[in-house]
Amino acid sequence: MVRLAAIAMAWLMMALVPVQAAQDPTAPLGWQAPAVKSSPSRARLPQLQGIFCDQDGQACRAILNSVSVGTGGRISGYTLSQVTDDYVILQRGGRQWRLDMFADNVKSE
Repeated sequence: MVRLAAIAMAWLMMALVPVQAAQDPTAPLGWQAPAVKSSPSRARLPQLQGIFCDQDGQACRAILNSVSVGTGGRISGYTLSQVTDDYVILQRGGRQWRLDMFADNVKSE
């Protein structure tokens, strides 16, 4: 009787262990899932959230993605090349982007 209980307990424990197949058992023989192609990720253009300048208007800084960045600073792979009181110029890979403080669109130059 004890032996029968031990066998029943062993069967019960095997039934509770999750089993996963290495491949889909319903797939045709020899079928391989297509390889997932990874596309190179593009760095997103930083979001201009604010510009502040000193009293003279000479030294300006920009708030990009919640980070204060000065001229020559880098953020998300972009270099801040120019800051004025109403727009900034970002550069990356030989291209330039002008982000206006109060514009709805971004102009690529």
